[in-house]
Amino acid sequence: MLCQECQQRPATLHFTKIINGEKNEFHICEQCAREKGEMIPGTSGGFSIHNLLSGFLDFDMAGKTHTGGAPLAQQLHCEECGMTYAQFRKIGRFGCSSCYKYFDDKIDPLLKRVHGGTVHVGKVPKRGGADLQVQREIDALKQELQERIEKQEFETAAQLRDRIRDLELQRSQR
Repeated sequence: MLCQECQQRPATLHFTKIINGEKNEFHICEQCAREKGEMIPGTSGGFSIHNLLSGFLDFDMAGKTHTGGAPLAQQLHCEECGMTYAQFRKIGRFGCSSCYKYFDDKIDPLLKRVHGGTVHVGKVPKRGGADLQVQREIDALKQELQERIEKQEFETAAQLRDRIRDLELQRSQR
């Protein structure tokens, strides 16, 4: 695909801009992007995923200090490798596996904002995932069944038991 601007060089950058609810796609070469003043990922002055995460990390630390008066980001460090939180923010990588433990309080809020939670649930392939989804539903129903029995809600428990049997039968017939 040729650059939409110069029609001479191959389009290596593909932008999607949404302005006032209108979506526009641009396919341009790096030279035309520079001339237009676009940010080019991976170049100096460009935008990277590290910049995004650093922004989240900076948001957490804005204005927070310990009693010593130095910014919290400068004081917080890993006791195993010596990496400070400020260094982590700068390079975007931990120095060792212990950093996860020492920076845990700062990383959890970041993960919640970026991923929506702090527990990895993974993805299940559609082709082979039907059995796993049924098993997860069965497990959840068994847990709910146990809770209903403890609350002595036996009618609801009986319905849950029947649903579990149906799902197990379905699974065994596959």
